[in-house]
Amino acid sequence: MRIVIVTDAAPPQVNGVVITLGTLAQELRHLGHEVHMVTPASFRTMPCPTYPEIRLALFPGAGVRRALESLAPEAIHIATEGPLGIAARRICVRRGWPFTTSYHTRYPEYVRARAPVPKAITYAWLRRFHSRAQRVMVPTETIRADLQEHGFANTVIWPRGVDVARFTPEGPCVSRADIPRPVFAYVGRVAVEKNLTAFLRLQLPGSKWVVGGGPQLAALKRDFPDVHFAGAVDHHDLPAYYRCADAFVFPSLTDTFGLVLLEALACGVPVAAFPVAGPADVVGASGSGVLDHDLRRAALGALEVPRAAARAHAMKFSWERVASVFLGHLAPFKAITT
Repeated sequence: MRIVIVTDAAPPQVNGVVITLGTLAQELRHLGHEVHMVTPASFRTMPCPTYPEIRLALFPGAGVRRALESLAPEAIHIATEGPLGIAARRICVRRGWPFTTSYHTRYPEYVRARAPVPKAITYAWLRRFHSRAQRVMVPTETIRADLQEHGFANTVIWPRGVDVARFTPEGPCVSRADIPRPVFAYVGRVAVEKNLTAFLRLQLPGSKWVVGGGPQLAALKRDFPDVHFAGAVDHHDLPAYYRCADAFVFPSLTDTFGLVLLEALACGVPVAAFPVAGPADVVGASGSGVLDHDLRRAALGALEVPRAAARAHAMKFSWERVASVFLGHLAPFKAITT
């Protein structure tokens, strides 16, 4: 099948959406499918307000139309709700082409963290955006239930996976002998919606590490001089950072999944998090981490979780299964001809 995925999230961005879509495309190709990505790389872009590391395509309508017509897809998946996704949706609706979408980011909560915009307004816009999709792919049952409460009627579960051959307990570690143990680490975007101050303010023994870049990095480095900030790290180098941690602390209250949770677990690092969407679905009652409304108690409790239990739980998440489920949710149609 010839599949076109339209996404506003693409390299050089480094986040869970980019990793998920890139790995999905690899798996689909291994299964014999032809996959094309429509990304901001083919368009003039501008920096996203409040998040300049993200580039948004400028006036992409004509370019997206030409891309879809020239690629002649047999299935179209719109992965994001940015300028490219909006343009692709408009074209599909006008032409009567079926398409699917996915919900990766809790935009109502993210927008509300940055500006006084009522979440109801953002949810209404998202509901309209996804309403014409044959199916809206969401990562967990928790997110599906949340969206259904907000009027989304066409949701299906599309899980996530982790490369357990690369994210493994065996291998090099960036930690040094002079760093006080235990090491409590966070890996991911350094931005206000990740609620990092809830982690950094905790009174914990040992050391705190933050690995990742983002718009809040400079402010947090200034406010928490005792924390080790590694900055942005290439995704292929992350296992060495995970391995040095004794516990992975994930303070976010707004993630739909949290791919970094699986990466940490695959490296044998127990998770500490709030019992909210994402951690509740990935970790739950698996024994691979500790979820608690008291994040300090969760972090200290995670130190008691066997690293083997974390690794064993991560082994249940296969990218091959992720690709298979994705294929089952697509809405194939006769190839576009011009």
